[in-house]
Amino acid sequence: MKPSPHRAGTAEAPPLPQLARTLVVMAYALLATGVATDIASNPQSTISPALATAPVLAGIGTRRARVPLTAGALAMVFVAWLARADPGVPFAVHLTSGITVLAITCISTANVVLVATRERELLQSRSVAEAAQLALLRPAPERTGRLRVAVRYLAAAADARVGGDLYEVLTTPFGTRLIIGDVRGKGLAAVETAADVLGTFREAAQVEPDLALVAQRLDGTVRRRGHTEEFVTAALVAVADFGNLAELVDCGHLPPLLLHAGTVTAIEPGLLVPDPPLGLCELTGSIYHRREFILGRGGMLLLYTDGATEARDAQGRFYPLEERLPSMPESSPEALLDRLVTDLLRYAGGELSDDAALLAVHCEK
Repeated sequence: MKPSPHRAGTAEAPPLPQLARTLVVMAYALLATGVATDIASNPQSTISPALATAPVLAGIGTRRARVPLTAGALAMVFVAWLARADPGVPFAVHLTSGITVLAITCISTANVVLVATRERELLQSRSVAEAAQLALLRPAPERTGRLRVAVRYLAAAADARVGGDLYEVLTTPFGTRLIIGDVRGKGLAAVETAADVLGTFREAAQVEPDLALVAQRLDGTVRRRGHTEEFVTAALVAVADFGNLAELVDCGHLPPLLLHAGTVTAIEPGLLVPDPPLGLCELTGSIYHRREFILGRGGMLLLYTDGATEARDAQGRFYPLEERLPSMPESSPEALLDRLVTDLLRYAGGELSDDAALLAVHCEK
């Protein structure tokens, strides 16, 4: 598994939007023009009270306390300068300006420190959740049976909460079995649910000959957690060690995509009423169903979560995964996912709004 190295370990201020940067620059320019005009013009008036805006402007977009402190110190220098340049202005006006600058500097600095502290705490909490999540997502084997395997996990933007994406690849007495899933919700609760689902899958996939029964056991695991609004979308795939047949149990998840000879086919469940997500089967009064499909030599199967397909470009359009795959004719799952991740991040402007898991297997025999 190659997780995406999205974040650093420290809280850094996000870049200001272009409009905000423009407005801040204009405010600095107005302040500088006002000071220069004051020095060169009527000594009976002053704009020294406006210097209190300097530490406020300096505090915008920074997480370093020294920035507004430095701006406040410079503003105090200019207050003193204007006091000498405007002898006709009452001393009380300049004194009030100096006190105001000091007070605003303290407030702006305190605000920067508070925001930076809260962001560090949020980053630490998120890092704990990510560490727990990634500890569950064991590295997938590069080869299993007649398959080559590759996995990529893309963490979301720093201000998004960690999700409950999950995956696993197992060698079992019944061939290779795979799962990819997405827990409804975010945070540690989602990670805990993912842990329960993966634990059950790792046990049930080794002993249940019927893939649909594996799904039933996963459904029971989610239901027993006791959260009435909790569910997990998942796709379970089984690939036998011989022959071209593979099996799919789709539990309300996005359909896997099969790439073969330059064409892309979505492996739909083939049911009039799709099977429900894990945790909701009892509510619908149904059972899970298997669908067989052909995965022959040279075929590439891609499983993914909605963090990939719901990535948006600058115009708000979703990433067209199925339409873009035919232009990625890589013959190995590693190369395919490397190219797909690069294309996805470029499309989304460098970061995702939700975690995304990608699992690709290539049939070599």
